[in-house]
Amino acid sequence: MQEYTATHLVKGEDLNHHGTLFAARGAAWFVESAFIAAACAQGDTSQVVCRNLHGMSFRKPVKKGSVLQFKSRIVHAGRTSLMVHVSGGDALTGETAIEGYVTFVTVEEGSGRKLVHGIVLDEPQDEEEKRQREEAAELLRV
Repeated sequence: MQEYTATHLVKGEDLNHHGTLFAARGAAWFVESAFIAAACAQGDTSQVVCRNLHGMSFRKPVKKGSVLQFKSRIVHAGRTSLMVHVSGGDALTGETAIEGYVTFVTVEEGSGRKLVHGIVLDEPQDEEEKRQREEAAELLRV
């Protein structure tokens, strides 16, 4: 599936009392990046709502001045749901700082009833995408 990229400069107002990226700000950017992938695949931002955040993990602290780049792509498509893998890392070094999955449900605007999206995944492009899809399938079994 297509990979989407969102980039954020970590500024002073994004920091916690330790001087590193505040977890809630990182989580907001993480979910926003996942939403971009889901909404673009669906073709309508009004039909996509967040259902679940799975295994979002902070792997390393992110410091002020870092350029944090989030990459997201759909790794599982159910009838009405989409699971997106997100990886956020330093755009200069490539080191991953945040990684995990977010599930969205497509809904009918107004009524909120689940809506069948019709999205079908293509073949994985590489071993990394294959691994992400396997991890997503495992999260669904738990």
